[in-house]
Amino acid sequence: MAQTTAKDHTHIEINLKTPPPPPQPRLSIDSSAADEFGKEQSQRVPFFKTLYSQQRRNKREDAWVISLFVIFHLVAFVVTIIVNDCWRNSHHDCALKPLGMLDEMGALRRTFLTKHHQVWRLFASPLLHAGVVHLIINLSSVIFVGIHMEQEFGPLRIGIIYLLSGFSGSLVAALFLEDRPSATSSGALFGLLGAMLSGLLRNWNFYSNKFAAIVAILSISVINLMLGLLPYVNNFANIGGFISGFLLGLVLLFSPRLAQMPHCKGGLFDNEVTFSVKLRQKLDRPKLRSVSLVIFSLLLAGVIVAVIHGINANKYCGWCRYVDCVPSKWWSCNHKQMYCERAESEGRLTLTCNGSDKFRVFPFTGIKKARIEDLCNLICS
Repeated sequence: MAQTTAKDHTHIEINLKTPPPPPQPRLSIDSSAADEFGKEQSQRVPFFKTLYSQQRRNKREDAWVISLFVIFHLVAFVVTIIVNDCWRNSHHDCALKPLGMLDEMGALRRTFLTKHHQVWRLFASPLLHAGVVHLIINLSSVIFVGIHMEQEFGPLRIGIIYLLSGFSGSLVAALFLEDRPSATSSGALFGLLGAMLSGLLRNWNFYSNKFAAIVAILSISVINLMLGLLPYVNNFANIGGFISGFLLGLVLLFSPRLAQMPHCKGGLFDNEVTFSVKLRQKLDRPKLRSVSLVIFSLLLAGVIVAVIHGINANKYCGWCRYVDCVPSKWWSCNHKQMYCERAESEGRLTLTCNGSDKFRVFPFTGIKKARIEDLCNLICS
């Protein structure tokens, strides 16, 4: 009995010291990331409140690219105000109305591009605004759309879309220029709108409030297109920027549902699996991306060649000038230079149109020549 008890005791000790079964490799656990990711694809989120945006806000990552562009626009506008000398000239009139010194700041004008070959204006014009109203509406729209897009898809892609859309808009505007200054800063905004539309269409089944997103895109577009009917604000830049942004959005943007991928802190194989799934999702729809890239490249190359050869598209389209500017009693769309007789008396300025009895009296004097030309064109039109 004692011997049997000792054997049983020894047997019990052996069972207690039996090592636990080896752990299963973590690769099988994390390889299910793709399956979990596929399940999360069925979850729909609001367009302006996606999980990726919330995640980036939790990381406190600011939209620094859009903020940097806004600062550039503000600096350019302040410099334009200083050049116009609004504190002493125009009776502070240029602060609220279209600025008359855009030519000196780099605005587009057919004469400067075709005769003087000042190509640098294609890069300077996207920074310019025609006045305070244009500045407020345009930058407010850029902030609303741009910050959302940057938080959604990252600063690099949105920065590329913003810059290329602004440049493409200037190129398209150069084909339809009249002999008056044009600011093309809204082209980059319409590039963001086009990219937003392409992102919405690519991920149509992912968002839950598609109607609200479409209304937002249409509202911002209509407001800025109506603003483009004023002189100095070029609507063809808006059209060119929108087309470029839409195509670039199809090329560069990926699905925001990538942010819902579970982040595992495993070993080397865990990271490789997660990375492979992310890479495969970012490179989805290769045919669509390739075709969009080819179309954008061909359009960009064609417009560049047309601008280099000084083609004037207005010769082939008689009504196109009304897309860019609609005449009104408050402003003139006449691109021909008018001449007025100038008379100053008792702090008042009187401008009389040559060849007619049209005149107007202004309660200020000492305005610059460029502003006088603007007022003369308004009076004589």
